[in-house]
Amino acid sequence: MSKEELLLLDFWASPFCARVKLALAEKGQEYEAKEEDLFGGKSDLLLNSNPIYKKVPVLLHKGKPLCESTVIVNYIEETWPSPPLLPPCSYGKAQARFWADYIDKKVFDAGFKIWGSKEAPVEATKELIEILKQLEGALGEKDYFGGDAFGFVDIIAIPLTSWFYAFEKYGNFKVEEECPKLSAWIKRCLERESVAKVLPPPQNVYEFVTMFRKMQGIE
Repeated sequence: MSKEELLLLDFWASPFCARVKLALAEKGQEYEAKEEDLFGGKSDLLLNSNPIYKKVPVLLHKGKPLCESTVIVNYIEETWPSPPLLPPCSYGKAQARFWADYIDKKVFDAGFKIWGSKEAPVEATKELIEILKQLEGALGEKDYFGGDAFGFVDIIAIPLTSWFYAFEKYGNFKVEEECPKLSAWIKRCLERESVAKVLPPPQNVYEFVTMFRKMQGIE
């Protein structure tokens, strides 16, 4: 597979783009990444490839566009089945997709309620902590969400953790204190070469969030 056949329309701070990069890395697939200017002017390629949402990530495989990060990760899993990211049994697959859906619906939006607020976001912080505790319960005593091996739910979840420092700063809490097992899972994932290479430094994400708040007149 040549790079020309896989093109990712990317943005460095996007945890959703990071999911796609992680899935491709785990499958050993080379790709070309094209950084989008989401504030100064999105490319025609992005607007034409994702006319519904007009946002990243978009993965073009042999020129055909795929949108929405979890949909793309599922596509990658089906197109390059080895090594597998999902469990072998139907029940395990369904459970993984349930938690991926939970993460999609809950985590980033709850974090936005914290850093996107002018006021001290006490209730939003409580909401996020409760969501993270639910995820910690799903993780249990396992090394990864699927068991012993890094897999589908880990790929959906771990990129969001690069934003946790910003959530903590604006929410005045520490993930490690509230969810120690989840924090240990984060550290375990960061020991993987694929994760360490893909995730941006949390400090850089925090600085991006601070800049975005100023752009939006929040601070």
